[in-house]
Amino acid sequence: MRHDIRLGNLPNLFVFRDGTPVVTLDDWMRRREELLCDAIGLEFDGMPPKPESVRVEHLDGRTRGYTTHYRIHCGTKEHPFTFCMTAYVPNQNGKMPVVITGDEMYTSCFNDEIVAEAHKRGYAVVKFTRTELAPDYDDTEWQYGIHALYPEHRFSTISAWAWGYHRVLDALEQTDFADMRYIAATGHSRGGKTVLLAGATDPRIRYVNPNGSGTHGCGAYRFLQREEADCYATKESEPLDVMFRVFSFWMGQGLRDYIGREGELPHDSHFIKALVFPQCLIETNGYGDIWANPRGSYLSNLAAREVWARYGEERGCVSHYRMGGHGHTPVDFKALFDYMDADMAHTALPDGFVRAPYDDMEPMHDWK
Repeated sequence: MRHDIRLGNLPNLFVFRDGTPVVTLDDWMRRREELLCDAIGLEFDGMPPKPESVRVEHLDGRTRGYTTHYRIHCGTKEHPFTFCMTAYVPNQNGKMPVVITGDEMYTSCFNDEIVAEAHKRGYAVVKFTRTELAPDYDDTEWQYGIHALYPEHRFSTISAWAWGYHRVLDALEQTDFADMRYIAATGHSRGGKTVLLAGATDPRIRYVNPNGSGTHGCGAYRFLQREEADCYATKESEPLDVMFRVFSFWMGQGLRDYIGREGELPHDSHFIKALVFPQCLIETNGYGDIWANPRGSYLSNLAAREVWARYGEERGCVSHYRMGGHGHTPVDFKALFDYMDADMAHTALPDGFVRAPYDDMEPMHDWK
């Protein structure tokens, strides 16, 4: 038995700040600029500035068929900054799709088995450690990572991590193996929140794959999932007040004003998802990952999908659910790879993307 809480409908995406309706694609692109300013500003305290330059240092002698290490040099002349990325490139000629993850520290996730599967499909894999960009703790003095480069900007830690994905893209443009038409970004949990922001703010990522991202990611603030069954590790989704008690440095500080007033937020997670359009948003979740609000993620996905339905095609905004709890599993990676294969081959999507994960839920939006 469930006791979910709905805090009103999800706000209408197709209304400008001044209340006028969004109709044409040109309208939507102007509305998108509003969302980048307002929603990204409130949710994440904005994004760091672009670096003055990006230079890639190749640390190994060979690339194809090898694990190859690079150092990315970026930042400013006064404050240079570097971090590392590792490329796993199959032994084949030509340019190829690339799957990026900033979750290099999660060694049990994107492991050798998953890399081998990516190579079998002709994909390169690139990993980096996002915590090189900003530590995963409250750096109150803003001394570490890229916070020290831009002391006048108070962007969140997740913004810094997303900025790392963008710099990896800059680096890939300087390699001989990356097909920049087919770049995927994937990440788990807090890494999934990061991937959603990275994809919403950089159109070079064609396949945006947040996994188990929950609150401050794909989960709707206005929907709190509650389950009674003893089989779940947790029985309710993570609320905003807990996020601020534990991980306030991930958040835009203006969100603090909406603790206990989530239904009054001017946006919800579907606004961030809609910024991914016209790229592909592929959410992956576990039915049993209640803390990550899989039902709320599905409802906000339905709302965001209205943008693809109006201006593109609905298969550009999909979700894939598996049995189980919080983890980045081989099933999740396979779903991403299957989607990429189908998209590049212009074939039908696998059944897991077509069927609704829940057939007992009414949408949380009444607009189209």
